[in-house]
Amino acid sequence: MNYKDLLKLANDKATEAEAIAEGDEFDQEKFDALIAEAEGYRKRAESVKSAQTLRESTKAEPEPEPKAKREQPIVVTQDRADNELKAHPYKGLGELLMEVRDAALGRPSQRVLPLRSNDPEDEYGFSLNKALGDEFVGGLAKAALKAPTGLGEGLGATGGFLVDTDRQGGIMQRVYDVGQLLRRVDMTGISAGSNGMTFNAINETSRADGSRRGGIQVYWLAEAASKTASAPAFRQMELKLKKVAGLVYATDELLQDAAALESWIMSNLPEELNFAVEDAILNGTGTGQPTGIIGSNAVVSVTKETGQAADTIVAENIFNMWSRMWAPSRRNAIWLINQDVEPQLFQLSLGVGTGGSVLYWPPGGLNSAPYATLMGRPVIAHESMPTLGDTGDIMLVDPREYQMIEKGGIQTASSIHVNFTSDETVFRFVYRVDGQPKWNAALTPKSGSGNTLSPFVKLNERA
Repeated sequence: MNYKDLLKLANDKATEAEAIAEGDEFDQEKFDALIAEAEGYRKRAESVKSAQTLRESTKAEPEPEPKAKREQPIVVTQDRADNELKAHPYKGLGELLMEVRDAALGRPSQRVLPLRSNDPEDEYGFSLNKALGDEFVGGLAKAALKAPTGLGEGLGATGGFLVDTDRQGGIMQRVYDVGQLLRRVDMTGISAGSNGMTFNAINETSRADGSRRGGIQVYWLAEAASKTASAPAFRQMELKLKKVAGLVYATDELLQDAAALESWIMSNLPEELNFAVEDAILNGTGTGQPTGIIGSNAVVSVTKETGQAADTIVAENIFNMWSRMWAPSRRNAIWLINQDVEPQLFQLSLGVGTGGSVLYWPPGGLNSAPYATLMGRPVIAHESMPTLGDTGDIMLVDPREYQMIEKGGIQTASSIHVNFTSDETVFRFVYRVDGQPKWNAALTPKSGSGNTLSPFVKLNERA
């Protein structure tokens, strides 16, 4: 495809994503996929444009004519690039290397083009001798072998201590993918005068006749026959706000002198609170923190296959987990895994005749999907999942069946008064939340093998 076609495709995908974002029913996964496709087309268009620019600039490039050796190389041709090199010769090695770097990035200058070389001894495919002269290059090689006879930067005692280095003002850190789970649960805000919320729900654990909707039942009747009454059963789910908090002290001198510290604290402490809440969604005890999915009464456990080796995952595990997922939840379900599980997923396949097909598609492996997929649903690695072989190292979960409440989001405050006499500022971060699965038990279907179903399915230990 040409540059314009790729840009049009990028624009079309972005338009589709915008329509989803503005629609009444926002589909986050489809939105993310369209944005990823649009970005991919845009980057590909830029690559095509760069290649076209480079091809035009090097088209019909003549070989430079040999000239007598001078202090600076001058190539006498009528070519624009040669004229540029003649008019503006390189003043030193540093200037040349900067333009060689730009050429490697697809932004070549005119005067560097005549210096291209096929000689394997020429670094990065450009001739230093042609650019700077044989005397310069030979002198550079001799200088590299010669040790300083007096002061120099090589040793601290002979002058190295006197040379400072530039210091980048920010704080380097790793990037973590926090929020993948929290943004998918069913979150409800709490009003100003309350510290919790009560949810009314049907007490339903079976779909057998007389148990559906907690006890409602209907009957087929003959003419004039008497009707039989039935009644549903209800339950209440009560959530009370729990508090997770972080506190950081910093001296006023440090905050004044390290400009990046305050913004780093204000960005990373809320991220840590979100991580703690996500960990509780999976592993919480329910005492002083949300009730986790892995240990809840609603989760369905799938046992390992007979003779299955320790610390493995086989295709049958995946099929059995999928069959235990409550069917209406499959469209919202995600796979949560510990990252140790991924090598096992890459080996999963489904035999078809003498061939087969893979079950696990890595990110970008199927229609440029932004997530890895298994049985067509996203696979998300999460640090809080148990390690390979332990119960719950892989789970199939419908996050919308997990209910959470919060009050006002993360509350951030700072004060100079707490430790006023010692010139310290304190930063405080508080998040009040609670949550638990909407289901109080797994569901027995009306017919079938008798296996229970749930929107939360985990794989048992394989030891």
